[in-house]
Amino acid sequence: MKSRYGAKTQPLATLPDLSPLKEVVARYGLTPKRSRGQHFLFDSNITGRIAAAAGDLKKVVVYEVGPGPGGLTRALLGAGARKVVAVETDLRCVEALRELVQVSSGRLRVLADNALTLNEARYVPDGSKIVANLPYNISSALLLKWLQTPRRWNSMTLMFQKEVAQRLAASPGGRDYGRLSVITQWVCTTKTLFDVAPGSFVPAPKVTSTVVSVVPRLEGPVAPARREYLEKILASAFGQRRKMLRTSLKTTGVRAEEILEVAGVSPTARAEEISVLEFCSLARAYQDLVGGRY
Repeated sequence: MKSRYGAKTQPLATLPDLSPLKEVVARYGLTPKRSRGQHFLFDSNITGRIAAAAGDLKKVVVYEVGPGPGGLTRALLGAGARKVVAVETDLRCVEALRELVQVSSGRLRVLADNALTLNEARYVPDGSKIVANLPYNISSALLLKWLQTPRRWNSMTLMFQKEVAQRLAASPGGRDYGRLSVITQWVCTTKTLFDVAPGSFVPAPKVTSTVVSVVPRLEGPVAPARREYLEKILASAFGQRRKMLRTSLKTTGVRAEEILEVAGVSPTARAEEISVLEFCSLARAYQDLVGGRY
């Protein structure tokens, strides 16, 4: 069947005897906490659409961060996910999710842990898919963590604040283009899928959210570069993004003119004007000048 958003969803026939989410929230006292960036998503049409956007889940393990009371978790299981591994720091939610674990036929595992420090390789195999309504306050940090080993993931279907989603897909020349844009596009392809209005959440955030598809490049990064050197260049360039590179790159500790000459990049350009390929050239030039090894 199709939701009112047009995406195909599947009925939760494999998950019998589930209480409505609002009843679960009331029973376990799950008042969303702003300090945790919690905004619970109850609309099954939207959670179904997110699950559908992740593609066929029947043969893969799905890794979810911040399941809360389990709205999206239900949709993932209902879509036939072979297994869902959900990580939650709020022990109230962990307790509430036990009801879902009990009816999941062994397809759901809930970890009471911190996703920022968790070693995912211990719990999910290579080729897993990440699908999550990410806590706003750690969404960028989580993505940067996963991008350190992008090729171990099949895909990532993630919900961010709209402004963060725009950064991921931004092209050079605009104000949204920055460090997060370059790092993400260096190793992945990105596509914004659809917006979710504030009123869909409890409590309603002050911003619109956007679901984004982030797919690691099977062939590897778009251009060779060592991440540590690329990060150094990006930090310097975007740390003073309105200044010309001949000025902003002085903080690298190497003469900016040398880096730019070796990379073949204009010294009068600004960070927001430089493509991902050019940033990789700058990183390689910087590496050569400081004597780093590939």
